[in-house]
Amino acid sequence: MGYYLVQAAYTAEAAADLVKHPQNRREAVQKAVEKLGGNLEGFWFAFGDYDVVLVCQMPDNVSAAAFSMAVSAGGALRAAKTTPLLTAEEGIEAMKKAGKSRYEPPQ
Repeated sequence: MGYYLVQAAYTAEAAADLVKHPQNRREAVQKAVEKLGGNLEGFWFAFGDYDVVLVCQMPDNVSAAAFSMAVSAGGALRAAKTTPLLTAEEGIEAMKKAGKSRYEPPQ
């Protein structure tokens, strides 16, 4: 299973609803992730460009894309971003493969 970083920003209307009726969105997110065969590793509210940040494990890119589509289709988000993550070991493996690619930059 791969790791994914998901960042989401609520619409003004959704944020207003959460202020009026505070709720634990972690539970709703966890249920959706698990229904798609994944595992929610962490969930945080944040401030800045995104209101919510989470890390989850998903079985594959299609499942991660399905989660992203599902939350975007709900209408409560003005922005969502999903970033595939590599473990340190996977990053080192990618570096070694890159070294063997014989890529030559433009001169």
